[in-house]
Amino acid sequence: MLNHLRADLAIIRERDPAARGPLEILLCYPGFQALTLHRLSHRLWRSRLPLKLPARLLSQLGRGLTGVEIHPGATIGHGVFIDHGMGVVIGETAEVGDRCLLYQGVTLGGTGKEHGKRHPTLANNVVIGAGAKVLGAIEVGANTRVGAGSVVVRNVEADCTVVGIPGRVIHQSGVRINPLAHSALPDAEASVIRNLMERIDQLEGQVRSLQDNLRTMAAANGSTLREVRSGKAQNLKDREILEFLGD
Repeated sequence: MLNHLRADLAIIRERDPAARGPLEILLCYPGFQALTLHRLSHRLWRSRLPLKLPARLLSQLGRGLTGVEIHPGATIGHGVFIDHGMGVVIGETAEVGDRCLLYQGVTLGGTGKEHGKRHPTLANNVVIGAGAKVLGAIEVGANTRVGAGSVVVRNVEADCTVVGIPGRVIHQSGVRINPLAHSALPDAEASVIRNLMERIDQLEGQVRSLQDNLRTMAAANGSTLREVRSGKAQNLKDREILEFLGD
């Protein structure tokens, strides 16, 4: 128990520049308080004595005090940091590895009413961004980052970045990532839209070129080319597209 407390304190001081000392962490960090209460309720839950109800009551007390709901059956490793914590939900069969970082609003939840393993397993050094949902009996590999607001419903290999709904994997091979920069992730939707718009620009240019050639041929033959009306052309310089795609 003391080893867990030391590791939890150490990871907070390492990753949170606002942490000014152990006393402040003990009194003012709901994520740390929720984990401490969970480690007590988890011991009660795993006891051979009939203590599951007291374990649930203790977890409910922790939920009321901290806003973090952790089922006493969940397994949580050393040095886990729940930053801010409000709205975090961790299910009964969830497993969280060492040195994981969970931001506010994260859900490690199930996808059905079946018994047995139904919640996710996070390997070591996983970062789950604010509001992200990891659902089902899936595995998230070590050193993986899940972007804020993402929904992950499939297994993820190690050393990956996951963004979007549903979560899509973007590999970060050979690049050292700041574990706190969970919002500095590529925008997959914007990249796809940008590629499509560039392709549309190319096609519109080709159509205009063909129309000019047809007009020239028609003029040479003494005839006129019937104009084909089309919608207003757009390109990447249009304000509404730039506002959507960002810089």
